Amino acid sequence: MPIINIESLSQEGVEIFSTLTEAQLRRSMECESGLFIAESPKVIQVALNSGYEPHALLCEQKHITGDAAAIIEQCGDIPVYTGSRELLASLTGYTLTRGVLCAMRRKEHKSVEDICSGARRIVVVDGVVDTTNIGAIFRSAAALGIDAVLLTPTSCDPLNRRAVRVSMGSVFLVPWTWINEPLSTLNRYGFKTAAMALEDNSISIDDTRLANEPRLAIIMGTEGDGLAKSVITESDYVVRIPMSHNVDSLNVAAAAAVAFWELRVK
Repeated sequence: MPIINIESLSQEGVEIFSTLTEAQLRRSMECESGLFIAESPKVIQVALNSGYEPHALLCEQKHITGDAAAIIEQCGDIPVYTGSRELLASLTGYTLTRGVLCAMRRKEHKSVEDICSGARRIVVVDGVVDTTNIGAIFRSAAALGIDAVLLTPTSCDPLNRRAVRVSMGSVFLVPWTWINEPLSTLNRYGFKTAAMALEDNSISIDDTRLANEPRLAIIMGTEGDGLAKSVITESDYVVRIPMSHNVDSLNVAAAAAVAFWELRVK
């Protein structure tokens, strides 16, 4: 693979790691489906193992024969841009985690029907925009038995660099796609929907009716306002997590972890 020493912040080829925004990466003409950035050898390895194709690497000089050596060998004949830690931090605007970034090609999105096929527990992420929360939700989903993730268009892109890093690569382990239709349409795939919301008619998360559902879609709402009234009204269940000490709710990522554990297929 070609090792290219970076001598200038404007050097051709490194714009994918510096000047291009997340949105521009998604629309990149470099490949049909766009690019995303994976950070750190461990996360990059998970992506490679999941079939994502590398496009280019950015690596601190000391890691070429160190932490990144196995990744570089596995990536084959792609450009490896390198420079000092200080230069790369100036280029990207942040200090690289474990000194390595990899620009990777996105995959084509599967249909909602394909994603739901064979799944028993899925989560619908509705309007969650914080990259840290998205990453944490995916990590909990992978660890706690969620079969698939559906995201509304108002949610953050799971392949955002920070979301990928926070998830520790779990975004590559759980099937996911975007859902552009009303969430009530999940009934046609055999799912009952459970909206996580504090309403007068909500039932406790440990209600046996939920555990006995063969296929359940857990709907998590935005960080600030929660789920829209229309989503709550159209759901088969409205579910709450019992609270103590006058705490009214949990952060959406923490609530998701509790819900995934309690509502898992036992």
